Amino acid sequence: MSTLIVVGVQWGDEGKGKVVDLLAREADIIVRFQGGNNAGHTLVVDGQKTIVRLIPSGVLHAGKVCVIGNGVVVDPQILVEEIDALQQRGYLTDSALLKISETAHLIMPYHKAIDLARERLRGEGRIGTTGRGIGPTYEDKMARVGIRFVDLLDEQVFGEKLAYNLQEKNIYLGAILKEQALDYRQIFEAYCRLRQRLAPYVINTSRYLHQEITHGRKVLFEGAQGTMLDVDHGTYPYVTSSNTVAGAVCAGAGVAPQQIHGVIGISKAYTTRVGSGPFPTEQLGPAGEKLRRDGGEFGTVTGRPRRCGWFDAVVVRTAARLNGLTSLALTKIDVLSGLPTIRVCTGYEHHGQYYDEVPASAQVLEGVTPIYEDLPGWAEPLTEIRSLDALPANARRYVERIEHLVGVAVKMISVGAGREETILIRPSFF
Repeated sequence: MSTLIVVGVQWGDEGKGKVVDLLAREADIIVRFQGGNNAGHTLVVDGQKTIVRLIPSGVLHAGKVCVIGNGVVVDPQILVEEIDALQQRGYLTDSALLKISETAHLIMPYHKAIDLARERLRGEGRIGTTGRGIGPTYEDKMARVGIRFVDLLDEQVFGEKLAYNLQEKNIYLGAILKEQALDYRQIFEAYCRLRQRLAPYVINTSRYLHQEITHGRKVLFEGAQGTMLDVDHGTYPYVTSSNTVAGAVCAGAGVAPQQIHGVIGISKAYTTRVGSGPFPTEQLGPAGEKLRRDGGEFGTVTGRPRRCGWFDAVVVRTAARLNGLTSLALTKIDVLSGLPTIRVCTGYEHHGQYYDEVPASAQVLEGVTPIYEDLPGWAEPLTEIRSLDALPANARRYVERIEHLVGVAVKMISVGAGREETILIRPSFF
């Protein structure tokens, strides 16, 4: 097996950054295949925290090639800032270690202005967007008026497309959203400067990946957000603007289905989500407050407090089917230490109907009653534990119960934020 996909199986923030960082030790190439800088991955190595938003989490390993695929929407200013910050710490000093798809779409200033203005106008009906222009950029991509890196490389083409788009966007910003018009010359000159910085990294990444996989190189595909935020399969409309499931790798990185060999799903040992939308197992009392406090549950990019609740096997079971999971990584189980009883949602009930998977209707999901199973907790701290056998008996039983409810074997357990604070049940994933 030479290719592996890492996906979140809840509402994002599952700890994918740490898992990718660990798996990157075995990989040659790490690929980001969707989303934008609305998602951040936090890595803790030797006690030092690093946050990456666009560059794949494997960047902290020497000699690894990081690829930003065509399915990613890129804010070039944010990307340059991220490159600069990493280079100042001794990473990405070789330009050959970063490759950007020539067909990845650019986030433009008008996308961010539209995103923020729309969310403001929604009032109480806000969907929880981060306001970073992700959705409007994907809209332009589907409307076939998006600007891609290949366009940015040609100054004339870029100028023409920018002028055409800005004429329409300024009318929309002023007449509908009541915002100020944006200046063409200012945007054009700023993006031309960014082109000079980023042009050396831009290539046909689809062809590059095909060649490398054919030659047996180990490739790790890293997703952003989580399955329940997928625009097609998540809790619509409270979702992100891209496909977050494993199947999106083929379109978002330009690789063929037969080139995918495994999928590892990342799940917290409890459940969180950021922003609006239904959340059946959310806990608004002391239990939720403990999970937020002990788990440090605040958004990596936005700093927003995350909503916290019990583990939802319905959500993870649905995600296991959608992604075709071959294994599961369970994160933050250490946060549950000290709870006398731990609840697990095994199903939903709504007006006499039983659900063992997530219903498509957000209105139905908002009204379901979770069916809980209570499991005994444990008092012992877990951070120093490095083997499954060393876990407290009740913690082992908790892991086994999740495996049974979800139907996927747990092969990795995170017991702390640090790279080394991990139980590897399966030493090699490739």
